[in-house]
Amino acid sequence: MSTVTRTALRSVRPFSKSFKSLDFARCLSTRNSQHTLNTGAKIPALGFGTFQDAEAIEDTVAKALKAGFRLIDTARVYDVEQHVGRGMTRSGVDRKEIFLGTKLWCNQYHPDDVEAALDESLADLGTQYVDLLMMHYPVVFKRGTERFPRDANGTIIQGETTYLDTWRAMEKLLSTKKVKALGVSNFSKGEIETLLRKSNTVPAVHQMEVHPYLQQKGFNSWLQSKGIHVIQFSPLGNMNPFYRATGWAKDIANMERIIDNTIVKNIGEKHGKTAVQVALAWGINSGRSVIPKSVIDWQMAENLEADFALDEQDLERIAALDKKARFNDPSLDYGYRLYSDLEGIEGTKMGKTH
Repeated sequence: MSTVTRTALRSVRPFSKSFKSLDFARCLSTRNSQHTLNTGAKIPALGFGTFQDAEAIEDTVAKALKAGFRLIDTARVYDVEQHVGRGMTRSGVDRKEIFLGTKLWCNQYHPDDVEAALDESLADLGTQYVDLLMMHYPVVFKRGTERFPRDANGTIIQGETTYLDTWRAMEKLLSTKKVKALGVSNFSKGEIETLLRKSNTVPAVHQMEVHPYLQQKGFNSWLQSKGIHVIQFSPLGNMNPFYRATGWAKDIANMERIIDNTIVKNIGEKHGKTAVQVALAWGINSGRSVIPKSVIDWQMAENLEADFALDEQDLERIAALDKKARFNDPSLDYGYRLYSDLEGIEGTKMGKTH
């Protein structure tokens, strides 16, 4: 799972700019940062996520691209790739200007299914290639059409291959020109080390949960040392009500939201920014990309102005907020211990994702 949806009303609207006039009203402090992948390709630091709200995705992707977003993140399991593709077309933005990433889902990990799965995504997205193809999780589900194959007891049925088999099949796609870079999502350090030891391709990206409450400092540093760029999903932590509604919701999902934290709000006041913008800027200033999501115009505009400089004192204050609070953890439902060597795996609960 990735990205956050910010549709809840806040007590005070941070600004009242018209979304249509955004291009003429960007704050002077707003930047347009990019990072360089180990392939040499440039990836925007600020992107747009497409998890949830399928009926609104076409319109919001079109608006996001018109407003200036150039990184679009999606996934097969989100069931929105057709909407994303139509939104890209409606935007009028040249395909070459868009960095588009999608993810394979766990029921299509068998090596013989990988290219066909990619072809399905490309057809729905209406594009001949993706800039980034990722594995969504390291766990392999039973082959077939069921996204969440379960037995009579409701237990997920595991596949007969491994994530390494899937990765090796993905490597072959690079020569087809259908994929420009490969990545993973929700992997542990040990699982990535396996890819480094037993394959020929270093992942260009690891997409994972990172926010001020789950900073994963050591893991982020290690990934950087290996030349693996991090895309933060859920960059606003438990802002998304999904984490309180899913069957495996953890108790910590009910803690104070990052955007309500006094320190984050104070930093925002110092820079004339909102707490949302501070949380996103923290990720960008740390050398990562962030993929927030909203279907509301003024929140999209707010996100777009989140690329600004934080000073060392700001970063030190945010560093102290780390609670090792991991909100995304469907391990018990998937029958696979995700994040086994990482922080924040306490408090995992049983319950169905879908």
